[in-house]
Amino acid sequence: MMVPVALLLLGALTAAVTPRVLARADWPDREPVVALWVWQCAVATVLLCCALSMALSAAAAWQEVRGHLFAPAPRPVVEAYALGTTGGGWAAATAVALALGGVWSAAMLVREVARARTRRSHRRAELRLRAPRLPGEESGRGRLVVLEGERPDAWWLPGSTPRLVVTTAALRRLKGRQLDAVLAHEMGHAQARHDWLRHCSAALAIGFPQIRVFEAFRDEMHRLVELAADDTASRRFGRLTTALALVGLNEGRGVFGPCPTTDAQVPQRVNRLLTAPDRLTPSHRLRLTAAAALVPVIPVVVALVPGLRALG
Repeated sequence: MMVPVALLLLGALTAAVTPRVLARADWPDREPVVALWVWQCAVATVLLCCALSMALSAAAAWQEVRGHLFAPAPRPVVEAYALGTTGGGWAAATAVALALGGVWSAAMLVREVARARTRRSHRRAELRLRAPRLPGEESGRGRLVVLEGERPDAWWLPGSTPRLVVTTAALRRLKGRQLDAVLAHEMGHAQARHDWLRHCSAALAIGFPQIRVFEAFRDEMHRLVELAADDTASRRFGRLTTALALVGLNEGRGVFGPCPTTDAQVPQRVNRLLTAPDRLTPSHRLRLTAAAALVPVIPVVVALVPGLRALG
């Protein structure tokens, strides 16, 4: 039972340390794409630790599982794991608990995706009523929909036939490059498939509200994807233009007053664009990304240590 316990401790340590370390760092605001990778790798490490611990615990508890899991392994490797010798009851309980957690996570993800599809269906039905297709107009991917509305707004509606929606109020308020920057921001969400990041993070946070790392993962995904989309727009149209476009879209919503009522992140996003913080050098960015990509390998190495020792 030593390896499954070590994996669970590694997962718990990763879940406890990651939010604190990233909350104290200042580089995620400068490099949101790298921060997205780091968060995904950290959460993947936690989930992989649980999955490997479940597999090894099940192998220790049940001969049938052990036979399938270690079928191609030499006998010294199986003996090195000391499977089936001690802790059979605890191994079975651990395996069942982790398996139930995995099933619950999958159920939460399915529910979140189903809810998102329902919301998209309602919004598409509303679009069909408020912006019906003209006679002879062909439906195509990436179709731009102009929606009559008194509130400046623009959003990307993902799905089998994605839609980029902009209101007439936004067209009146934003001119030239500012409007292009807003559309580039929404296209940035679409190209990076940020909707799936939001679904997965929301499913974990809803399914396991007592685990702080999943709640922080959801909150940071919502924040970092907006910063990443801002950077996509600013690289094409400039930081000042993108900041002015954000102000134009949100100045009538009460987000810039002393007591912002909605979307309190908008002023911080505008300030970030205007102050233009120094970005990481390409070498530092590459090192961070490479280090993050190697993090999920750690639980695999921990799980394979007894087998490697036996082969050595």
